[in-house]
Amino acid sequence: MRFRLTGLAGVAAIAALLAGAAPASAAPGDASAHGAKLTVTLLGSPAVNAEPFAAATANGPTQNTFLGVDLTGILKTGVINASASRDERSGGVSSRASTADVRVDLLSGVTGKVSAELVEAECAATQKGLAGKAKLTGVDLGELGQVNADPAPNTVLDVALAGVKVAEVVFNEQLKNADGSLTVNAIHIRLLQGVLGSIGTGDVVISSATCGPAGLPIPMASGAGLWIGLGLLGVVAVPVAFVALRRRASLTAV
Repeated sequence: MRFRLTGLAGVAAIAALLAGAAPASAAPGDASAHGAKLTVTLLGSPAVNAEPFAAATANGPTQNTFLGVDLTGILKTGVINASASRDERSGGVSSRASTADVRVDLLSGVTGKVSAELVEAECAATQKGLAGKAKLTGVDLGELGQVNADPAPNTVLDVALAGVKVAEVVFNEQLKNADGSLTVNAIHIRLLQGVLGSIGTGDVVISSATCGPAGLPIPMASGAGLWIGLGLLGVVAVPVAFVALRRRASLTAV
């Protein structure tokens, strides 16, 4: 009986090992995206707080659409699309946000017209690492300056009023978060509060994607891994069956 229990314990251990290799044990990363988000207080005006538009996450909804933002004197957009996904097998995640027909009125008194036909942000996390990018189509920054259609990470243009910096616009802003994830903001406008020349405070983010880090890939619980596991199970199961049959034969002989 002692040998039988030992064998069964081995079977249980391998069964537990196989259960631990099942897909349910995987802990993949997360991803999210949204088209626009802002918290702004202009001088002489009440605060304007707008939650993320068309928010999507890898946990659902994985896709979202918003017909457009229209905040007088601050921001106007066309259709916003956002998506986020997770590859359960590899543990990789990705996200994307696009905002069409963007017009920023927030800085018009200082920089003139600021607009873009399309503003996109993308982020992907795999076992090799994290990567993100932003793309601008048909961008017109007025007196703010120029920026490439594929701006380098954390490209900054300053906004000055009477020689005093009152705001900055960051293109392809890439932020490494404390949890190991990466956030890509295609456009991030920061209003800077100063002693002179301040036009207000707050932030406006247009097209944002966050991802990662990648989760652990699912162990080989199928294919070769499954056959290896079943082989190990057989190695233990056969001796157990042999001992049980031998003991039964001995009892019968008696």
